[in-house]
Amino acid sequence: MDEINAPARGVTERSEAAPPGAPAESEPRRQNISDPEVMRALAHPARLTILEHLTSGAGEITATEAAKLVGLSPSATSYHLRALAKAGMVEDAPGRGDGRERVWRSPHKGWSINAGQDAAPEALAAERALVELFVAREQERLESWFDRSRDEPKEWFEAAFLAESLLLVTADELKELLAQVTDLLEPFKRSARQEAPPEGTRLVSFQTRGVPID
Repeated sequence: MDEINAPARGVTERSEAAPPGAPAESEPRRQNISDPEVMRALAHPARLTILEHLTSGAGEITATEAAKLVGLSPSATSYHLRALAKAGMVEDAPGRGDGRERVWRSPHKGWSINAGQDAAPEALAAERALVELFVAREQERLESWFDRSRDEPKEWFEAAFLAESLLLVTADELKELLAQVTDLLEPFKRSARQEAPPEGTRLVSFQTRGVPID
């Protein structure tokens, strides 16, 4: 996943940019999600992993490829892809020539969830369920790193970190800080380095949170 914003506001992801010269109407769009039905459709680990793949520059996918990605059967991932399509998060992509299997892509440049401060209880429950799923997945990734970190190469053991800083800021300053961090991360995202990543690169989860604690 390219980005995760503060859990209180939701989740944002970014996809690979359209190729140079592509018509404007063919470019992926950024999608803000407030519909509880769509949020419920996204609240499944396999669907989030598939959507992460499609919106972070890794390209299109078939049900068979998705099955290898999430460790399920092709029939199960086909079901999840259809559910994502019904929610408007994926769509058919051009076939690959042999016509043997359906190919999927995301129509969105990125997406975020935000039920709104005055959302109805149904929307708030759907948003919370989806955010909690993201938080649980990030916790699993952190625990997985700790489990294997002593067996990792020394340079990665020393480079990985978990840190927290207590800041005294205004709401406007916090928004500006997030914008600055996002700009710093942009050149290193998978979507920006998909074609020619430097030797030795690995996929890294870089988490940034900023929520009031008093």
